[in-house]
Amino acid sequence: MEERRENFSRKRAAILAALQNTKLHPTAEWVYARLKPQYPDLSLGTVYRNLNRLREKGQAVSLGAVGGRERFDGDTSPHAHLVCQQCGAVLDVPARMPEEAELARIAQETGCVAQTASLTFRGLCPQCAGNAPKNQEEAHGE
Repeated sequence: MEERRENFSRKRAAILAALQNTKLHPTAEWVYARLKPQYPDLSLGTVYRNLNRLREKGQAVSLGAVGGRERFDGDTSPHAHLVCQQCGAVLDVPARMPEEAELARIAQETGCVAQTASLTFRGLCPQCAGNAPKNQEEAHGE
């Protein structure tokens, strides 16, 4: 039983590392394909369960469905994203995130308790807009 738990922990750590070592904002399927050669007994269900657990523990973020498939981010710091409406790429973009004072203002004006905020822009990535820097092509993976 202890060996099984250790193997499970190694897989979870590998899933988290795969998320944290890419800017692609991948799907569970991408993570699975990336790790399957290293972990032949890995199942897609295990990847989904671990991604959800990492999200629940605050170690990963779900960006919701893009093109019908949930995308994840290993960078849990507050930052904004742009979702390309042409190719589906998800990119980190510089933008000012709402601060605690803004969340407090919302609470005061509405009675709601806003605990976190996310900011997602929709439009065209540099490659689809025809302005792609050479290193931008990495952003077009799943």
